Amino acid sequence: MNLPTVCVDGVVQRWEDLRLQDFAQGFFFGAGFFTTFRIDAGRPLFLARHLARLRASLAAFPTAVRAPEPALLHEDAVRDSLRRGLEADPLMGARFTGVGKLAVSDGHVLCTFRPLAPDLEALHREGRTLDSVEAGAYRRAERTVNHKGLAWFRQHALLPRLPVITNEADEVCELPTANLFVQFDGALVTPPLAAPCLPGIARAVLLEVGPLEGLPVVERALPLADLSRVQACFFSNAVALAVGVPHLLGRALPDSLRLAERARAVLEARALHEG
Repeated sequence: MNLPTVCVDGVVQRWEDLRLQDFAQGFFFGAGFFTTFRIDAGRPLFLARHLARLRASLAAFPTAVRAPEPALLHEDAVRDSLRRGLEADPLMGARFTGVGKLAVSDGHVLCTFRPLAPDLEALHREGRTLDSVEAGAYRRAERTVNHKGLAWFRQHALLPRLPVITNEADEVCELPTANLFVQFDGALVTPPLAAPCLPGIARAVLLEVGPLEGLPVVERALPLADLSRVQACFFSNAVALAVGVPHLLGRALPDSLRLAERARAVLEARALHEG
């Protein structure tokens, strides 16, 4: 559920005051991009990385999406817009903890807010079972998957099942809302961007930080059949950070919750370091 305050190009307003004609290309054609990030006590986590990914997506499709003025995606401008939006809404306030979303289309930047999922603490504590596969849903090197476009219905439709998505070569790509990490052959393996998958913010941080629990973190093609041999598994995104998978396609993986907890600690520490 989105909260009633939004920001458009840095101007604080209400949901009901948004004008469809200002976002027509994004609404009718999905011609735009978005990024979703966690806000802890008023502080957006990894905001610079989220903005860099938005700018990279706009640069990759310069004739398909009308980009906003560069100043609107400057980190200081976005931080100021977020601050004023939080302070203007009595349901949030300056110390709000929840989720922010930036959507870019039609030359505009729209920021919306929502609470954290009420079951997030339980999800961290108990993990999430992954018990299905969406086979062949992606194609190798399909570049649109590397960008978080507004035309996101394919992933949205899969959310209730949260299946493991594979490509035409039966290689693991991602989950509908997250990147996948598996402990396999002495390493922590995540599929490469060419699989394809989204260049997730948490994914990038874990790859940069390096070994986790003594395991090198690597990108590697991951055949679906190899999931029968993994020792632990978690998935990552910018809001939940890391969630353990205690059961993967019928196999119990008791070490997954501990590995995910360690990954969350690394991500939280890096978020504090980056400011």
